[in-house]
Amino acid sequence: GRGTMTDTHLPTAGGFPAPGLLVRKSEEITDLIDLFSKTQYRAKEVTPRVEVIEKRCLHLFARDYKYSIIQNTNGEVCGHYPRQIVFLEYECLDVEKDRFESTVQISKLQDLVNRSKMARCRGRFVCPVILYNGKHICRSSTLAGWGELYGRTGYNYIFSGGSDDTWTESEEFPEDDGVVRNGDSHLFDKVRGYDIKLLRYLSVRYICDLMVENKKVKFGLNVTSSEKVDKAQRYADFTLLSVPYPGCEFFKDYKDRDYTAEGLVFNWNQDFVDAPLTIPRCFTHNLNIDWTQYQSWDLVQQTQNYLKLLLHIINSDDDSGLLVHCISGWDRTPLFVSLLRLSLWADGAVHASLEPTEILYLTIAYDWFLFGHMLPDRLSKGEEIFFFCFNFLKHIVSEKFSTVKKQRRKNSHFKDGDFTVEELCQLSDRGIINGDCSNTNYFSHATDQDDELWGAFFYFCPSYLSLRLAADCARSSSSLSTDYGSWQIVSGCGSIHDHAHFPPPLASDEASGRMCSFPSERQARLEAVREAFLAAYSSTVGLKSSAPSPSGAISGLLEQFARGVGLRGSNAIV
Repeated sequence: GRGTMTDTHLPTAGGFPAPGLLVRKSEEITDLIDLFSKTQYRAKEVTPRVEVIEKRCLHLFARDYKYSIIQNTNGEVCGHYPRQIVFLEYECLDVEKDRFESTVQISKLQDLVNRSKMARCRGRFVCPVILYNGKHICRSSTLAGWGELYGRTGYNYIFSGGSDDTWTESEEFPEDDGVVRNGDSHLFDKVRGYDIKLLRYLSVRYICDLMVENKKVKFGLNVTSSEKVDKAQRYADFTLLSVPYPGCEFFKDYKDRDYTAEGLVFNWNQDFVDAPLTIPRCFTHNLNIDWTQYQSWDLVQQTQNYLKLLLHIINSDDDSGLLVHCISGWDRTPLFVSLLRLSLWADGAVHASLEPTEILYLTIAYDWFLFGHMLPDRLSKGEEIFFFCFNFLKHIVSEKFSTVKKQRRKNSHFKDGDFTVEELCQLSDRGIINGDCSNTNYFSHATDQDDELWGAFFYFCPSYLSLRLAADCARSSSSLSTDYGSWQIVSGCGSIHDHAHFPPPLASDEASGRMCSFPSERQARLEAVREAFLAAYSSTVGLKSSAPSPSGAISGLLEQFARGVGLRGSNAIV
């Protein structure tokens, strides 16, 4: 099946969606989380409500991408993957689409998927989910071990197309692992060979393994394995990164600390933790991170640094894709897939036409719900990794997480329009943007280049209001009267405003005593997503304090809901 751009943009007023549409989109998020919190998705047990979610996801993908469909109609390939798995080919509006247009044939991809599924735990094969600069970012579970391959119904099952791809602790496993291993080692060659063919077909070179174990052991058997301990070195041609990250059980501690990740450090001394952090030198020297200290990082630092690493990998100069996986691929994996999708979206690098509520809907529905995250089970245990993901957006608003690359200007004329984020941030360094309105020295000693940067700052500002505040702040800090002439101002929502003398000042009472605050467009977009999530989550699942908190952290978070969400009403959520 092919995806096309059939969607027409919703009517807007002044570049922003009409209030009624905002209310409806907020209600969509609320309904989605409500269903998700009560329902475990199963591909062969789809209700009309789930069908609506599936269609909505396809609709949102089609806004920006040409895509094909990997068929998983009744869950015959994987029972907890989407029934229609989207394979993104290229961006609809990409003027360089010939450069990035996929060479993958969907029929061959479907065949490789069908053949390779048994190589991985629970049949959760390598699946492309994000397309970025022509590179596929993929997700999966880890490699299946002997325990899983033989612990269901034996060898015949593996090639018979069986659809019940879950295993439970009640199932029988062979007692003598060694006999099995010596007798049928060619089986691993076969299933892992197809897995490797699939990875190569998708041009994946980098594999990030989030497991804290080298192998998952049950009943003394290796139920799952991983690429890094494949004895035959079948994955030697790939760049393997071992980046151990706590499993969903750890997020009960996060909830019990009243949803506070700061200061929460994983206990790396537990018996089952045996996977070291292993990162090739080529990915460590540019990030300014002391990786030797990873066991002392709290959950905020660890998540930030791992996300920086993933972004660094996909921004490397080659055309290779990335696979991210944990054990089952439905807790830690969607956490990082979702953060990657939202971070790249905030930079305008993926899903460029989607609004905050739309990208939020897509990542919850597709990356979490339709890929089998067991939210009802996790909530019952207090393992709130899903909530952590979206609340964590406040920690990645910085330009340090931006993928916008620095490009050198060929000449210094602003009309060329190729100013970089770094150059705009020079304004911040001079104290103009980040709340310091006292730096009048900048204005009295401004150079031609500074004037150029100041003009670029106006041009790239994400919102007209921020421009007015910043400029008025500048006026109140300087006796200089600066005329910037006639500008075309492009706001964050894409609308263009013409001003003969830009920008008109705020009324004096509006500006008096106000700090000069200029959030980046990235920050504004991520904060809008987080606010919409918190509003929907608090009205459905809710936050539950485990005990009266001396720190007041939980009340502080609830106060945020009241101040930032509830009191302003749903029509204020973008």
